[in-house]
Amino acid sequence: MGYVVLHLDKSPGNEAAMTDHIERNVIAPNVDPKRTHLNKELVSFPEGVTNRTDAIQRRIQTAGIGRSIGKNQVLVIRFILSGSTEDMLRIQAEGKLDDWCKDNMDWLKKEYGEKNVVAATLHLDEDVPHIHASVVPIVRGERRKKKTNKVQDVPKKQYKKKDVNRPRLCADDVMTKEKLIHYQDSYAEAMAKYDLVRGIKGSEARHISTSEFYRNQKVESDNLQTDIALLLQQKEAEQKALEEIKSRKKAEKFKNTAADVGSTIMDGIGSMIGTSKVKRQQQEIENLKEEKENLIQEVKELKQSIQTMLKEHESAMDKLKQELKKIHDLFPKLKELLWIERLLQAMKFTESLIKEILDMKPVIFKGGIYSPEYKRYFTTERSVAEIKPHPEKPDKYELTIDGVDDTNWCRRKYRESLETLGIKPNEQKRQQGQRR
Repeated sequence: MGYVVLHLDKSPGNEAAMTDHIERNVIAPNVDPKRTHLNKELVSFPEGVTNRTDAIQRRIQTAGIGRSIGKNQVLVIRFILSGSTEDMLRIQAEGKLDDWCKDNMDWLKKEYGEKNVVAATLHLDEDVPHIHASVVPIVRGERRKKKTNKVQDVPKKQYKKKDVNRPRLCADDVMTKEKLIHYQDSYAEAMAKYDLVRGIKGSEARHISTSEFYRNQKVESDNLQTDIALLLQQKEAEQKALEEIKSRKKAEKFKNTAADVGSTIMDGIGSMIGTSKVKRQQQEIENLKEEKENLIQEVKELKQSIQTMLKEHESAMDKLKQELKKIHDLFPKLKELLWIERLLQAMKFTESLIKEILDMKPVIFKGGIYSPEYKRYFTTERSVAEIKPHPEKPDKYELTIDGVDDTNWCRRKYRESLETLGIKPNEQKRQQGQRR
């Protein structure tokens, strides 16, 4: 029994890099391009919307939000939904992945509203099946009040309150501490049918076997490379944002100078006529100054955070490279066996058969075997799979089925299926040439 994986984070603002990663416009090092065609879009975009970034903007524009969107507001919450590596591969091998996807989408729509779930993609071209989902935090209801010890003065005049059920964009209401705990609990309940449970609150420790440790080292290394690539893309986008902020600051410097002069003039006018309009304008000027100072501080903290994260990633990458080198030196054949393990998974062998085959002994099996080359299953009543040394490369292994390598075995099965239909392979090529 494994654990559920539910990760949420707020978008920093620019979604172009993340959209390119999810939609495979940019191929990360841990992605197998040969399996990218297996990925699935789980949410249909509205007419006229072609990608995830446009879908986010369309939802915000059509939600009926009365107020303008602030520069620092979170537009979308990113989700990663998955489970423990072995359990996700088991779910996939058992043919339950479509049901698992449907239950994930039902859970997202129930918790956050169907219209707010604007994009969701199943990735099958990485080591572990997982879903990237995007939720626009459109909420209704009264705003949460900030806690304060200040005694509020009784207003002289009461104004009519705005409609509390009016839609608004607010990620903070969606990601309170209590709600985050609730999401983990309810997601674990939805995934219980797949033998996935919630992790122990406050603990991330679990025992793993030596072989699993070696597999996880490679997966973590690949994922870390992806994180660095995304971080660099995000940094590039943020550098552009910084340039725009600097440009705005130059313009604001002139405006602030004029505002300071105007404030002095209004002080004199206010002292003479004592109008509330002058006081309101003075307050607005002070608010703009404070907002500018907060923005400068946020940019400074963001730059420091990026530098810290880059140093941590570089240190972790160096350590992982050293560990992987030690592993490859101690187990020179390990890399070959890991490659064959991925090949067996792509051919839809069960986890138990994969373990037997990796013991380097002949394994008798029957049933359907998937061919990525022909994108179809080939059935057999009795075949023997075995890992043998490569006949031409002494330091390599190859997967054999019934005495031949896996590629030639699939090609032979393909020819046999054509002959069963009364079609000779050479005739089929001529017919295909005529159709073209």
